[in-house]
Amino acid sequence: MSELVFEVTQESDGGYIAEALGENIVTEADSWEQLRANVKEAVEAYYFDEPKPANIRLHLRRDEVLAVA
Repeated sequence: MSELVFEVTQESDGGYIAEALGENIVTEADSWEQLRANVKEAVEAYYFDEPKPANIRLHLRRDEVLAVA
C-alpha cells in the first residue's frame, strides 16, 4: 500500500477525530499537531508486523453552517 487516507473531522470543542479509510484505525487529539503524532503512532502499531504505507494523507472534512437572515 503506497498511501493510507484518514478522514479527519473537527469536533465542536476544537478537537479532531481521524478515521482511516479501508482500515480499522481511529484516533483523536486536541490539536492538529497532536493528531499528526497520534496518527503516525496508530499506523505504526496497526502495521507492526506488516509493511507500512509509504504515505499518510489527512483529509480534513469541514462543515460550516451559515445563518441566512
